[in-house]
Amino acid sequence: MRRFLLVVVLGVVLGLWQPVAVAQPVRDTAATASPVPLAEFDIRDYGAVGDGATDDSDDIQQAVDAAATAGGGTVVCPAGDFKSKRTVHLRSNVLIRLDAGCTILGSSADAYDPPEANPWDAYQDYGHSHFHNAMFYGDGLSNIGFTGSGRIDGAGNLITGNPASGEADKILSLTRCSNLTLSGITLREGGHFAALINGCDTVVSDRLTLDTAMDRDGWNIISTTNVTITNAHFEANDDALAFKSDYALGAKLPNGHVTVTDSYLSAGCCNALMFGSETCGDFTDYDFQRITVVGSDKSGLGMVSMDGANISDVHYRDITMTDVHSPIMIKIGNRKRCGNSPGVGSVRNITYTNIKATGSSPSFSPTLWGEAGSSRISDIVLDNVDITVPGGSAALSTAVPTNASTTYNPNSIGTRPAYGWYIRRADNVRFTDSEVRFAANDDRPAVIANESTGIRFDRFTAQRGSGSSTDMLFQTVTGYCVASSTNTTGGALRTSTSGGSTQNCGPSPVRYEAENAAYSAGSTVDSNHAGYSGTGFVNTLNEPGSYVEWQVNATTAGTANLVVAYANGTTADRPMDITVGGTAVATGVSFPPTGAWTTWRTVTVPVPLAAGANTVRTTATGAGGCPNLDYLEGPAL
Repeated sequence: MRRFLLVVVLGVVLGLWQPVAVAQPVRDTAATASPVPLAEFDIRDYGAVGDGATDDSDDIQQAVDAAATAGGGTVVCPAGDFKSKRTVHLRSNVLIRLDAGCTILGSSADAYDPPEANPWDAYQDYGHSHFHNAMFYGDGLSNIGFTGSGRIDGAGNLITGNPASGEADKILSLTRCSNLTLSGITLREGGHFAALINGCDTVVSDRLTLDTAMDRDGWNIISTTNVTITNAHFEANDDALAFKSDYALGAKLPNGHVTVTDSYLSAGCCNALMFGSETCGDFTDYDFQRITVVGSDKSGLGMVSMDGANISDVHYRDITMTDVHSPIMIKIGNRKRCGNSPGVGSVRNITYTNIKATGSSPSFSPTLWGEAGSSRISDIVLDNVDITVPGGSAALSTAVPTNASTTYNPNSIGTRPAYGWYIRRADNVRFTDSEVRFAANDDRPAVIANESTGIRFDRFTAQRGSGSSTDMLFQTVTGYCVASSTNTTGGALRTSTSGGSTQNCGPSPVRYEAENAAYSAGSTVDSNHAGYSGTGFVNTLNEPGSYVEWQVNATTAGTANLVVAYANGTTADRPMDITVGGTAVATGVSFPPTGAWTTWRTVTVPVPLAAGANTVRTTATGAGGCPNLDYLEGPAL
């Protein structure tokens, strides 16, 4: 797609930070102008000593205020150890640069701002409800941030529990902010949180280091939209990087349009990359790529909807995890801890591609657990997902394990009766080219699916325990399929059913990736919108006549259903004509908006195919060109 994007540039006009809207034709990248350097305000010029003992907080505050009074600027922290005993109040249009050797130290003087009253305190934990009691605080600010290569260190003086008046439990606390930058610096020993933001928009972070492995959370990003995080290194004891939505600001607020790439996460007691548990507002459009997770005593990739949130269009790709108790967990619960009488949420359209994981708990098998009725998990795709678990269990009862529906932790569900995947109340779940193994012999089935529909395994590999009676058990499952799947020694997987489960399989359709097809001049193969299959998708020019052309094989002549996967992030239909061998077989086929470029949908079109090779072309009929095209699936061979 070619489209005009509003690119927000942090520029400076007359010394002010100003967002500049620049309209320019782009495919999927955004060009930015370099900002004019801001006036600098060195904290030493305002009396800061930097000897590690003298309280420099008032001097830091004076520099911040001076920069704000000047219309904006950069507060500079040079090399030195600057004790900060009181809360520093941030200001709009002020950037704080921590130079090499600069350390701002926390204090045990109990002189930080007291926690404010919050009428919505009952809807989330204490630490999420109060924001003033921090080393740095701001509300309703814009064009702010921390850069450089220095650090802010709580130095063991911040509180991990509920702080008394004067005590701080976080380094950075921001509410209702916009245009936030956190890059290059280190936040260490943050108490409950190194950073807590709520109700913010447009957040950029590159090369941020968080070290809270000795206390609690790394970064909680709550009710926040338009976030880009790159090259992060977070080592936490509690959650390392968590996306949440609570009721601390008195409303259900949106979440989404988030990208996290090329990062390292570690969580001692808890979750490495997590949605929840606070989940009031809906979440959509998240893209996680090239992430390494080392250590997590709860979930490596965790996702829960406990308070009514609908979570959709989340895509994980190229992620490696080691020593995680539950490599992948999705759970819907009914805690409903949110204002405005929430219902029970849902989870849909989640993809996992190229995931390698080593689990460390035999009890917390990878799990998809939905609720009854419409609050189910649906449309989950797992492609090249390889998980090794500890194993070591004898066969167990295959009855549904216990579940504390108001609790989100992996241990809220009893020991899974499958060593690999346990799936309950989920619809349209598809595994392709994936496997599950154990380190020590395990006689539980590799997979159990319960009260689900449309569970399909294509080219799935599972290790078999020496005393296992079955590899896969389907309990009250409608339309399951196990195709071209084997155990690790090459034998066919053994399946068992109960509760009237029905099979609906047939040979697997053949997938033809768009990036391997022919396409019109000017088109490109892109990979910047998550959720696609293969290595990318085709992005044509925005003009009629743009096309993608596949060679599709058929064993016999006749009508076949072709499935075209696409994304259309605009608000207008992008219809296409379909030809086979140059003959029009379907005209003006609708490819309606999908809501986002990361939301992939399919359109099925019945067409006549000849036996053998067929040239199938999809051609744009409107000025918008083709939608982004991911793949075409043709008949099984």
